[in-house]
Amino acid sequence: MSDKFKEKYRIATARANWWDYRNPGLYFITICTHGMECCLGEITDDEMHLSAIGEIAATCWTDIPKHFTFVKVHTMVVMPNHVHGILEILPNTNVETLHVETLHVETLHATSLRMIPGIYVQTLHATSLPIPPAKNLKMAAISPPKGSLASIIRSYKSAVSKKVHLFHSTFDWQERYYDNIIRDLPAYQRIEAYIANNVGSWCNDKFYQ
Repeated sequence: MSDKFKEKYRIATARANWWDYRNPGLYFITICTHGMECCLGEITDDEMHLSAIGEIAATCWTDIPKHFTFVKVHTMVVMPNHVHGILEILPNTNVETLHVETLHVETLHATSLRMIPGIYVQTLHATSLPIPPAKNLKMAAISPPKGSLASIIRSYKSAVSKKVHLFHSTFDWQERYYDNIIRDLPAYQRIEAYIANNVGSWCNDKFYQ
């Protein structure tokens, strides 16, 4: 993979401040282990052999839609020290937002995409509510919004860690993660191909240890 591709599709966790991450759409996600520890498995002869931790990471990713019914998982791969995957946030009636553009993939291996133009709107309702305690306000300020990409990733990382800590107490994820908003079919196809070929190109990967 070229350096240009890395820069384009691996964006640091500093979120796009013009985008609501509860919006329906497709997102390319990369989550790394703490210290880039290669504890998720090993690659030999261009094949990924998952460790017990890697098996849990893969299973919990597949199970994301069980906990977030408005999320669909697409192509993913568990690498020795990171996880790549595409998540699709579907329209969620509990989130009062409209989006600029919706990119919707009909099948796991997309054959068609449709763009739905719209206007981004946030709906506010004026109500008289008691002022919450300062502690609650602080927690709300640092917690990701319900239904957002950040809340989904945090839940996933927590679920994996909880299971792994039963036999590997020092396991942890890197605090930050990488995301990219996938805008069109060519971008989706490039990223999907990159994920599918990631094991075979491990020695050239920026995360190679």
